[in-house]
Amino acid sequence: MIVALTLPCAAGAYNFQGLSGEEDNMKIGLHASHEQFAPSHLLDLAVMGRDAGFESLLSSDHFHPWSVKQGNSGLSWAWLGAAMAATNLPAGVVCAPGQRWNPAIIAQAASTLEEMFPQRFFLAVGSGQLLNEGITGGHWPVKHERQDRLKECVDIIRALWKGETVTHHGRVCVEGATLYTRPGSALMIFGAAITAQSARWVAQWADGLITISGPRSRMREVVNAFRDGGGEAKPMILKVQLSYAPDRSEALDGAIDQWRAPCFDSSVLAMLRTPQQFDMAAEEVSAETIERNIRISADLSEHVDWLVEDARMGFSRAILHNVNRQQERFIEAFGMGVLPQVKGGGV
Repeated sequence: MIVALTLPCAAGAYNFQGLSGEEDNMKIGLHASHEQFAPSHLLDLAVMGRDAGFESLLSSDHFHPWSVKQGNSGLSWAWLGAAMAATNLPAGVVCAPGQRWNPAIIAQAASTLEEMFPQRFFLAVGSGQLLNEGITGGHWPVKHERQDRLKECVDIIRALWKGETVTHHGRVCVEGATLYTRPGSALMIFGAAITAQSARWVAQWADGLITISGPRSRMREVVNAFRDGGGEAKPMILKVQLSYAPDRSEALDGAIDQWRAPCFDSSVLAMLRTPQQFDMAAEEVSAETIERNIRISADLSEHVDWLVEDARMGFSRAILHNVNRQQERFIEAFGMGVLPQVKGGGV
């Protein structure tokens, strides 16, 4: 059992830049997709993004890519230290403690980044996918068991951050763990949710919500469930999945090539085991499905309008993920034609 547990910190207790729940304007960040690009390339893109006006970074945390075509899977925690040093930007990561990552290691890694870069790091956690967690060879639990395991991990992480010695034998095991390098103040933990049901659940224990863009009706369901479940005063982050190119057909083709597999329902995303299986199943994903789930447009003003609507829904930060491979073009175009419009409009 855990020696002692901490309660979730109140929204705003930890003033991570732009995520305290007290900011009026939505901040725009850049997503680092380790599935799609080598870590060295992502580091160059992060610096380019900073220079273009992006205000934060979000890192994925994969062991395998979604598709063989993507072809990468760098270690997020190693990359984050380099990126935060190179850019001076706030940064976060979405990870799944409990199987591939013991929660004590996640607590240690987050504390290390916080010690080096005070009030610039946040942690987001989810229940994970077999694609990544299956490498341990352990049993892959059903969804409600993965959620129970995730909550155990969050309690362990928070207890370690407080300086407690933790021994816990449950869905995860920790034995006599004491964290000696600890964060100077309480770190925020965001709960990842794609469905309304999960959003209502994470509202009970998380310091904020992180979700993905998609059909506006689904986004509203997630936001409303989070607020109704106890998240009314807590900040929300939106990971925006988009595909930009000067020509719309090129933007659509780029999304089809790189991001068909992640357009599955969340229940399917969690259960397929290999990139090859995702590629086989993705052959059945239609262009219409991709267009429902990814913002595909060659019109920068349309991307601005979408972000304005995101801000109206209550998101304090939008992290933009251009899912096609033309990242430099995207960063340059959005740096000139989207970010100034959003900031200038007071969003």
